Amino acid sequence: MARIARRYFVRGTVQGVGFRYFVERAAQELGLTGWVRNLDDGRVEVYAVGDAARLSELCGLLWRGPRWSHVRSVEEQEAAIEKRSGFHIAG
Repeated sequence: MARIARRYFVRGTVQGVGFRYFVERAAQELGLTGWVRNLDDGRVEVYAVGDAARLSELCGLLWRGPRWSHVRSVEEQEAAIEKRSGFHIAG
């Protein structure tokens, strides 16, 4: 399967509720590479590389989020593929 990259911007109650850890675990289980980080404006940014089906699955999980989150929107953008190993929480 062809590898592609996507960048997601998640808006809502997504900081201070374990959202980054939720994304990290989900992406690792899906075999994706990339990173997740909080943004200063209250959103969470996710960069992920993998096949289209697994990225679609991740996007669905981003809409769900962890228990205490409340996702209002997920913006998806195409991105260039970066060489990464694993998936981690970025500083």
